[in-house]
Amino acid sequence: MEETIQGTEAAQIPKQRGESLLETAVRYAEERHWDVFPGTWLEPVEGVQRCSCADPACGAPGAHPTRPDWATQATGSATVARRMWQKQPDASILLPTGRTFDAISVPETAGFLALARMERMELTLGPVTLTPDRRMQFFVLPGGSVKVPDLVRKLGWVPGSLDLVALGEGGFVAAPPTRFGSRGAVQWACRPTPANRWLPDAEELISPLAYACGRDR
Repeated sequence: MEETIQGTEAAQIPKQRGESLLETAVRYAEERHWDVFPGTWLEPVEGVQRCSCADPACGAPGAHPTRPDWATQATGSATVARRMWQKQPDASILLPTGRTFDAISVPETAGFLALARMERMELTLGPVTLTPDRRMQFFVLPGGSVKVPDLVRKLGWVPGSLDLVALGEGGFVAAPPTRFGSRGAVQWACRPTPANRWLPDAEELISPLAYACGRDR
Protein backbone atom coordinates (compact mmCIF):
# COMPACT_ATOMS: atom_id res chain seq x y z
CA MET A 1 0.00 0.00 0.00
CA GLU A 2 1.04 3.63 0.09
CA GLU A 3 1.85 6.03 2.86
CA THR A 4 0.12 5.84 6.21
CA ILE A 5 -1.00 8.99 7.99
CA GLN A 6 1.04 9.98 11.01
CA GLY A 7 -0.72 10.38 14.34
CA THR A 8 -2.83 7.22 14.24
CA GLU A 9 -2.23 3.74 15.55
CA ALA A 10 -1.76 2.52 11.98
CA ALA A 11 1.20 4.86 11.56
CA GLN A 12 3.36 2.26 13.36
CA ILE A 13 3.06 -0.11 10.38
CA PRO A 14 6.12 0.22 8.12
CA LYS A 15 5.51 2.11 4.90
CA GLN A 16 5.72 0.32 1.57
CA ARG A 17 6.78 2.48 -1.33
CA GLY A 18 7.59 1.94 -4.99
CA GLU A 19 4.61 -0.26 -5.80
CA SER A 20 2.99 0.51 -9.15
CA LEU A 21 -0.71 1.24 -9.59
CA LEU A 22 -1.01 -2.06 -11.47
CA GLU A 23 0.59 -4.05 -8.63
CA THR A 24 -1.54 -2.29 -6.03
CA ALA A 25 -4.81 -2.82 -7.94
CA VAL A 26 -3.98 -6.50 -8.35
CA ARG A 27 -3.24 -6.84 -4.62
CA TYR A 28 -6.55 -5.20 -3.68
CA ALA A 29 -8.38 -7.78 -5.81
CA GLU A 30 -6.19 -10.72 -4.84
CA GLU A 31 -5.62 -10.14 -1.12
CA ARG A 32 -8.69 -8.16 -0.02
CA HIS A 33 -11.14 -9.51 -2.61
CA TRP A 34 -12.21 -5.96 -3.40
CA ASP A 35 -13.65 -5.11 -6.79
CA VAL A 36 -11.50 -2.56 -8.61
CA PHE A 37 -11.83 -0.53 -11.78
CA PRO A 38 -9.54 1.94 -13.56
CA GLY A 39 -10.46 5.61 -13.56
CA THR A 40 -9.00 8.67 -15.21
CA TRP A 41 -5.31 9.53 -14.99
CA LEU A 42 -3.07 12.59 -14.99
CA GLU A 43 -1.38 13.95 -18.11
CA PRO A 44 1.25 16.73 -18.19
CA VAL A 45 -0.05 19.74 -20.14
CA GLU A 46 2.28 22.74 -20.34
CA GLY A 47 3.97 21.69 -17.12
CA VAL A 48 0.69 21.14 -15.24
CA GLN A 49 -0.91 17.81 -14.39
CA ARG A 50 -4.34 17.73 -16.07
CA CYS A 51 -7.07 15.11 -15.88
CA SER A 52 -7.32 12.78 -18.86
CA CYS A 53 -11.01 13.79 -19.14
CA ALA A 54 -9.70 17.10 -20.61
CA ASP A 55 -12.01 19.22 -18.43
CA PRO A 56 -9.86 22.09 -17.08
CA ALA A 57 -12.37 22.55 -14.25
CA CYS A 58 -12.40 18.86 -13.25
CA GLY A 59 -13.24 18.55 -9.56
CA ALA A 60 -11.30 15.31 -9.03
CA PRO A 61 -8.51 15.36 -11.62
CA GLY A 62 -7.18 11.86 -12.22
CA ALA A 63 -9.55 10.26 -9.73
CA HIS A 64 -12.97 9.63 -11.25
CA PRO A 65 -14.58 7.09 -13.63
CA THR A 66 -13.90 7.37 -17.33
CA ARG A 67 -17.40 6.43 -18.45
CA PRO A 68 -21.02 6.34 -17.20
CA ASP A 69 -21.19 2.53 -17.12
CA TRP A 70 -18.13 2.26 -14.91
CA ALA A 71 -19.88 -0.27 -12.66
CA THR A 72 -19.67 -2.86 -15.45
CA GLN A 73 -15.87 -2.47 -15.48
CA ALA A 74 -15.40 -3.34 -11.82
CA THR A 75 -13.81 -6.73 -11.27
CA GLY A 76 -12.69 -8.86 -8.37
CA SER A 77 -10.39 -10.87 -10.64
CA ALA A 78 -6.68 -10.16 -10.20
CA THR A 79 -6.09 -11.43 -13.76
CA VAL A 80 -8.63 -9.02 -15.26
CA ALA A 81 -7.35 -6.16 -13.09
CA ARG A 82 -3.80 -6.79 -14.33
CA ARG A 83 -5.01 -6.73 -17.93
CA MET A 84 -6.90 -3.43 -17.44
CA TRP A 85 -3.96 -1.61 -15.85
CA GLN A 86 -1.55 -2.99 -18.45
CA LYS A 87 -3.63 -1.09 -21.00
CA GLN A 88 -3.41 2.16 -18.97
CA PRO A 89 -0.72 1.91 -16.23
CA ASP A 90 -1.41 5.44 -14.96
CA ALA A 91 -5.14 4.92 -14.38
CA SER A 92 -6.40 5.71 -10.89
CA ILE A 93 -7.61 2.86 -8.67
CA LEU A 94 -11.29 3.16 -7.86
CA LEU A 95 -13.28 0.82 -5.60
CA PRO A 96 -17.06 0.51 -5.97
CA THR A 97 -19.04 0.69 -2.75
CA GLY A 98 -22.10 -1.45 -2.08
CA ARG A 99 -20.31 -4.70 -2.91
CA THR A 100 -17.67 -5.93 -0.47
CA PHE A 101 -17.95 -2.78 1.64
CA ASP A 102 -19.82 0.51 2.09
CA ALA A 103 -18.10 3.67 3.27
CA ILE A 104 -18.98 6.57 5.55
CA SER A 105 -17.35 9.81 4.41
CA VAL A 106 -16.70 12.68 6.83
CA PRO A 107 -14.45 15.79 6.88
CA GLU A 108 -10.84 15.17 7.83
CA THR A 109 -11.04 17.08 11.12
CA ALA A 110 -14.10 15.10 12.22
CA GLY A 111 -12.50 11.89 11.03
CA PHE A 112 -9.39 12.27 13.19
CA LEU A 113 -11.52 13.27 16.19
CA ALA A 114 -13.66 10.16 15.64
CA LEU A 115 -10.57 7.94 15.27
CA ALA A 116 -9.24 9.09 18.64
CA ARG A 117 -12.64 8.48 20.24
CA MET A 118 -12.92 5.03 18.63
CA GLU A 119 -9.50 4.03 19.94
CA ARG A 120 -10.55 5.02 23.47
CA MET A 121 -13.73 3.00 23.01
CA GLU A 122 -11.60 0.08 21.73
CA LEU A 123 -13.77 -0.26 18.65
CA THR A 124 -12.60 -2.54 15.86
CA LEU A 125 -11.96 -0.47 12.75
CA GLY A 126 -11.83 -1.40 9.11
CA PRO A 127 -9.60 0.42 6.62
CA VAL A 128 -9.93 4.22 6.52
CA THR A 129 -8.76 6.44 3.66
CA LEU A 130 -7.76 10.11 3.69
CA THR A 131 -8.13 12.00 0.43
CA PRO A 132 -6.36 15.19 -0.71
CA ASP A 133 -9.71 17.01 -0.64
CA ARG A 134 -9.65 16.49 3.13
CA ARG A 135 -12.25 13.73 3.46
CA MET A 136 -11.99 10.45 5.33
CA GLN A 137 -13.82 7.28 4.34
CA PHE A 138 -14.48 4.61 6.96
CA PHE A 139 -15.08 1.17 5.41
CA VAL A 140 -18.02 -0.74 6.89
CA LEU A 141 -20.02 -3.84 6.03
CA PRO A 142 -22.09 -3.62 2.83
CA GLY A 143 -25.64 -2.45 3.47
CA GLY A 144 -24.48 0.03 6.07
CA SER A 145 -25.28 3.06 3.94
CA VAL A 146 -28.98 2.22 4.00
CA LYS A 147 -28.99 2.20 7.81
CA VAL A 148 -27.11 5.46 8.33
CA PRO A 149 -29.99 7.98 8.07
CA ASP A 150 -32.09 6.17 10.71
CA LEU A 151 -29.05 5.63 12.94
CA VAL A 152 -28.28 9.35 12.80
CA ARG A 153 -31.89 10.21 13.66
CA LYS A 154 -31.82 7.86 16.67
CA LEU A 155 -28.82 9.82 17.94
CA GLY A 156 -30.90 13.02 17.81
CA TRP A 157 -29.51 14.54 14.61
CA VAL A 158 -31.25 15.49 11.38
CA PRO A 159 -29.25 13.54 8.74
CA GLY A 160 -28.83 16.54 6.45
CA SER A 161 -27.48 18.70 9.27
CA LEU A 162 -24.21 16.73 9.49
CA ASP A 163 -21.46 16.54 6.87
CA LEU A 164 -21.65 12.77 6.93
CA VAL A 165 -22.17 10.93 3.65
CA ALA A 166 -22.91 7.22 3.32
CA LEU A 167 -21.61 5.57 0.15
CA GLY A 168 -23.29 2.37 -0.94
CA GLU A 169 -24.49 0.84 -4.18
CA GLY A 170 -23.68 3.12 -7.12
CA GLY A 171 -20.88 4.92 -5.29
CA PHE A 172 -17.12 4.54 -5.26
CA VAL A 173 -14.00 5.62 -3.40
CA ALA A 174 -10.52 6.35 -4.73
CA ALA A 175 -7.90 4.04 -3.24
CA PRO A 176 -4.25 4.73 -2.38
CA PRO A 177 -1.99 5.65 -4.12
CA THR A 178 -4.39 7.44 -6.51
CA ARG A 179 -3.48 11.11 -6.99
CA PHE A 180 -5.87 14.08 -7.14
CA GLY A 181 -4.06 16.37 -9.58
CA SER A 182 -1.42 18.45 -7.82
CA ARG A 183 -3.21 18.13 -4.48
CA GLY A 184 -1.50 14.88 -3.52
CA ALA A 185 -2.34 11.21 -3.17
CA VAL A 186 -5.01 9.27 -1.32
CA GLN A 187 -3.46 7.67 1.77
CA TRP A 188 -4.44 5.21 4.46
CA ALA A 189 -5.37 6.65 7.84
CA CYS A 190 -5.91 3.01 8.87
CA ARG A 191 -4.44 0.66 6.32
CA PRO A 192 -5.76 -2.79 5.39
CA THR A 193 -4.27 -5.50 7.62
CA PRO A 194 -5.16 -9.12 8.39
CA ALA A 195 -6.66 -7.85 11.66
CA ASN A 196 -9.26 -5.65 9.97
CA ARG A 197 -10.29 -8.01 7.20
CA TRP A 198 -13.64 -8.35 8.98
CA LEU A 199 -15.35 -4.99 8.71
CA PRO A 200 -17.43 -3.30 11.41
CA ASP A 201 -21.12 -2.63 10.98
CA ALA A 202 -22.09 1.01 10.39
CA GLU A 203 -24.03 0.88 13.67
CA GLU A 204 -20.76 0.35 15.60
CA LEU A 205 -19.12 3.51 14.23
CA ILE A 206 -21.99 5.92 13.73
CA SER A 207 -22.06 7.36 17.26
CA PRO A 208 -18.44 8.62 17.35
CA LEU A 209 -18.67 9.74 13.71
CA ALA A 210 -21.89 11.69 14.24
CA TYR A 211 -20.54 13.20 17.48
CA ALA A 212 -17.35 14.32 15.70
CA CYS A 213 -19.28 15.79 12.76
CA GLY A 214 -21.52 17.66 15.21
CA ARG A 215 -18.45 19.11 16.93
CA ASP A 216 -16.98 20.02 13.54
CA ARG A 217 -19.99 22.05 12.32
